[in-house]
Amino acid sequence: MKTFLIVSLAIIAGIVLLTNLGSIIMLAISVLIAYYGVKKFILADTTGSKVGWAIVVLIGVSMSLSNIPALIGIAALVVLYYAYKKYQEEKQSKDYLEWENI
Repeated sequence: MKTFLIVSLAIIAGIVLLTNLGSIIMLAISVLIAYYGVKKFILADTTGSKVGWAIVVLIGVSMSLSNIPALIGIAALVVLYYAYKKYQEEKQSKDYLEWENI
């Protein structure tokens, strides 16, 4: 029964992850844009280039804020990971009990 619950939880988490995959990809792209903008902002020498890179950072941050549903997908990924680990522990303990009975 425990194994059935773990597998069903993993299936539900996988479906939620797949439905939010586009949001997760866009969140990653927006975070990379913001990171690149911050990196270039720090290295910029002139005021004009600093303003330009600050605008790029603001665009990246606003894009990432619009992808808040991606956090649900990331949480589903974490649940899927822990469900997989728990399933492997159940499987390993089951195998151990079978060898112990021999």
